[in-house]
Amino acid sequence: MDEARTGEDSSAPRRWVRHASRHAGGLLIFQPRWDLMENPRTGERMERLVLETRDWVNVVALTEARELVVVRQYRFGTEAVTIEIPGGVIDQDESPLDAARRELREESGFTSQNWVELGAVTPNPAFHDNRCHHFLARGVQRTHPQELDNGEDIMVDLVSLERVRELVASGAIDHSLVLSALARVLDLRVAALSGSEGP
Repeated sequence: MDEARTGEDSSAPRRWVRHASRHAGGLLIFQPRWDLMENPRTGERMERLVLETRDWVNVVALTEARELVVVRQYRFGTEAVTIEIPGGVIDQDESPLDAARRELREESGFTSQNWVELGAVTPNPAFHDNRCHHFLARGVQRTHPQELDNGEDIMVDLVSLERVRELVASGAIDHSLVLSALARVLDLRVAALSGSEGP
């Protein structure tokens, strides 16, 4: 079938055919699924893992003084305390915006009446099936106490935007989804900090 009939770019990789699927035991926030896939180049069939999960949100929350709300917490994967922005899993029957409002309030105690949707990204399309929705909350104020789950231990801080750029440049902020959201609001190019010419 030619490109004109399929509407596909003949130079692009072809879709793999899924012949079967089976679910493994459920995890805390993921449902593992093993798909029997066929490589269109070789015809070989092989199992590939997909982690099914709900969509996520994260929030770039700025005060009137242009300070960023950050959350510091221990992460089990890297066994280190990270500097991130508020975010989390979208509950069933909850809109991304409602989830963003809730996560900001629960994790940090801050709220806002001024929200901007920044778009969504695929966290890791190699084996995740979900999206992460980015939001900007402007003029945030601390209006509530934190409402942390039993599995959370989060400290909240306010960081100037110049300091945020320094933390990104030094690698102190290195969570890819945090960087993705921040890059939709701030110029994070390291060249601007080093004095060299940027693109």
